[in-house]
Parts: sequence; C-alpha cells; structure tokens
Amino acid sequence: MSNSLFRKKSIAQIQEDAAAGFSEADLVPGQPGEPNVVGLRRTLGTFDLTMMGIAAIIGAGIFAMVGQASFHGGPGVILLFIFAAIACGFSALCYAEFASKIPIAGSAYTYAYASFGELLAWIIGWDLLVEYAIGNIAVAISWSGYFTRLLEDNGIHVPYYFTIDYRSAHLAFDAVQDAVAGGTSIDALTEGCSAVDAAINCDQLHYYAAWLTAPQIGSWRVILDLPAVAIVVLITALV
Repeated sequence: MSNSLFRKKSIAQIQEDAAAGFSEADLVPGQPGEPNVVGLRRTLGTFDLTMMGIAAIIGAGIFAMVGQASFHGGPGVILLFIFAAIACGFSALCYAEFASKIPIAGSAYTYAYASFGELLAWIIGWDLLVEYAIGNIAVAISWSGYFTRLLEDNGIHVPYYFTIDYRSAHLAFDAVQDAVAGGTSIDALTEGCSAVDAAINCDQLHYYAAWLTAPQIGSWRVILDLPAVAIVVLITALV
C-alpha cells in the first residue's frame, strides 16, 4: 500500500486481512489454532442484529425530542416523522449495501476505508468512538427530566441545582438579571413565564432559582444534573 493519507484497501484485501487475523473462535492478538487464546463466541442472530441496526438507524432522539417537536410543530409534526422515516430508510439501504459488499467487522470505519481512504476512515472511526462515548448524554438529560417530574408527582422534591447543568443555570441567571435591570420585577416575570413569547420562560426562572440556592465551594456553585450523571455512570460501568 502507498503512504498516501487517502490510500484505500480493496474489498478483497480487507477480506484477506480478516481471514488472516480473525476467526469465529479466536480473538486478536492470537492466531487461529493457537492454544490458550481467549475467544468471543458469536451468539447474536439475524433478529438481534436487525434490532441493533434499527436502533442505530433511528437513534434515541425520538424519545428525547418528540415532546418539544410536538409542542412547536403541532399537527405538522407528522410530516417530520414521514421525512425522518424516509431518511432512515435510505440510511438502512446504504448500510445493507455496504454490509453485503464488505461482510467484515468494522462497520462504517471499514466501509469508509474501502470507499474513501484511510484518512476519512480514521476520522469516522473517532466519530464513532465519540458518538458511543457521549451520544447517550443528551438522552440521559431528557430521561432525567422525566424522572425528576415523576419524583415530584410522588412528593419527592429534587433541588433544582441537582436537575440542570451549570451553563444553563448561569445563562438563566444572567438573563433574569438583565430583565430585572431593565425594570421588570421577578413577580412580573413569574406571572408571564408561561406565555409562548415570554422573554423569560418558566424553566429559566427555575434555573435562576437553582443558581441562587446552589451550595458553593469557594466561588464555584455546585450545579449538575445529578440523575443524568448517575445514569450515565451506571450505564458506562455496565458497558
């Protein structure tokens, strides 16, 4: 192979490399047939892989954003579902085509290596690592909102400064301070926060209250979305 950053591997070469270094019973580093090599048993079937593929194509955003989309989009949100379904269908067809032509482990990294070259494959590989490492954070934040509301409905109050992130609280504090400096009282902001065109919405007032009531370590306020952090740590430990 050349030293170009855009060098490619042919499908035949990828298959040869996989056959030389992997087998169903062995795990790299270890060559097929070597004794005392710990292996991973392939137990996922067609149904399992299909479900994992659907989960990867659709993603978890539908669970995190459908409420906001419905609130802002109204009945038109059905069009968003249709457009998203069409896009997901094209994505599924692309992955199916790649998987049939390059039936080797490696997913988008291997597909990019064969199609676009090493540099783009390297970038996509790191994109996948970042996605799997932190992509669940947005879903965890959404889950935290549902979880804390469930606790509230059952009489368990979680302090505001343990339900939001530091930056949101800081921005809300600055926004409320600017509104107050402009002559608007906190009572007036509270009364009008539920309006669609409110300059300061009710969530921002909660974030403002979180900033004021949060405990401090020196000049640093202890503000974090504790349920989201906890579920991410738990899932990371399980993985």
